[in-house]
Amino acid sequence: MTPVRTAQPVRPRLLVLRALGLGDLLAGVPALRALRRAHPGHELVLAAPAELAPVAAATGAVDRLLPASAPGRAVPRTLDWAGPPPDIAVDLHGNGPPSHRLLLSLRPPKLIAFAHPDLPGIEGPPWYPEEHERVRWCRLLRAYGIYADPGDLLLPPPGTVSPAPGAVVLHPGAGSPARCWPVERYAAVAAALRARGLRVVVTGGAAESDLVARLTKEAGLPDTDVFGGGLPFERLSALVAGAHAVISGDTGIAHLAVALGAPSVTLFGPVAPSRWGPPPDPRHRALWYGPEGDPHGRRPDPALLRITADDVLRAVGELPGARRT
Repeated sequence: MTPVRTAQPVRPRLLVLRALGLGDLLAGVPALRALRRAHPGHELVLAAPAELAPVAAATGAVDRLLPASAPGRAVPRTLDWAGPPPDIAVDLHGNGPPSHRLLLSLRPPKLIAFAHPDLPGIEGPPWYPEEHERVRWCRLLRAYGIYADPGDLLLPPPGTVSPAPGAVVLHPGAGSPARCWPVERYAAVAAALRARGLRVVVTGGAAESDLVARLTKEAGLPDTDVFGGGLPFERLSALVAGAHAVISGDTGIAHLAVALGAPSVTLFGPVAPSRWGPPPDPRHRALWYGPEGDPHGRRPDPALLRITADDVLRAVGELPGARRT
């Protein structure tokens, strides 16, 4: 007798749009975990750049990454979504209307998104431009009856050993020139920290080789202390998790340090730490003089330039377990 095959129930799907960068994804972790808890039976699909798949997996909240991106971290024109519409779509990309419309084009029965005057059918909460990024998305979910904790942001420790345990990690690059502190100041910090007996290493993304090379040369660092070219996420995580401190501008590696509980000193400008900074914690120092400026500027922002090498060295000395010799 031929056995009767019964159809397997189709798992409902929840689609989240956040087609941005590393720091953006890490700032969205509390919201992603809240969605996971609220919908444990759904397949949670994250629309984000393909290179962030290891990061999405590390959150413990995402089942599958749907590759999605656009130049300048804009809203993708389309999503490569297959099959029936998602049962729930969540806009963690922006305040609309382009990101709202992209998700609505998939015809989800339910859309979780902020209200926008151009789309009166969406009954979400209002958007507050000055709100901290982690708080913003948790507030959105709470407006839809989903509890979300902005402090639920830590990642599990990486499974590999740091290639430079106990080193100070300098990361001179950022998403725009406005957020890049001058290389010569990083070099001055490197010289002073090495004089204290600390190992100093440099990291950089795949498109930041020139910047890394300049800092390496000015600081007189050996090739063994250079980790450029865009490290794989597991190796970068191990380096950050085992660091004495991570020093960078307001960019992805600063958020990674926070997520891994690594001591950090983050140099803010032109955007204030009240919008993107670490949570209150003695392990993290956010340097900021203000005022806010253009985050897409082509030169280092004046607020960022107000931060001196001495400011950074003082902040490093204030971190738990710092060497003050």
